[in-house]
Amino acid sequence: MKFIISGKNIEVTEGLRAAVEDKIGKLEKYFTSDTEVHVTMSVEKERQKIEVTIPVKGNIIRSEQVSNDMYVSIDLVEEIIERQLKKYKNKLVDKKQAAAFFRQDFIEKDYMDEEEIKIVRSKKFDIKPMYPEDACIQMELLGHNFFVFCNAETDEVNVVYKRKGNTYGLIEPEL
Repeated sequence: MKFIISGKNIEVTEGLRAAVEDKIGKLEKYFTSDTEVHVTMSVEKERQKIEVTIPVKGNIIRSEQVSNDMYVSIDLVEEIIERQLKKYKNKLVDKKQAAAFFRQDFIEKDYMDEEEIKIVRSKKFDIKPMYPEDACIQMELLGHNFFVFCNAETDEVNVVYKRKGNTYGLIEPEL
């Protein structure tokens, strides 16, 4: 695995680099040796955050963990990614194009689905054209953390969502 490690508001010391390469390196049993692993560590006040992104053809395997100790965050992120890999292995490999990024023994081994994805409720609603700011207001009135709407400016389906720090995000389709 090839590690690309960067830091925001933190110096990536040899100790941190070694901890990341040692802990995340345990995932090498799943991937081929030329797989890139993007690691970003950041510090905001007492929050020690690590983001790990592993792009594989057609998919992105990603986890982000926060704690008050960077080494704890590193441990947590490795566990989450390993769980994700085992959980979604069949879905990843069924798309054959992604199989080239994984080791053969991982592809051949069967993992029990810890939690199968089940859609338990389906909902239909009218999508009315509105501006993103109006969609944020509607989302707040409903008490949800996301809202699907038709953007009045572009006439496309968009999603607004609530972010940390009482800010909002907008998801637009890329055509």
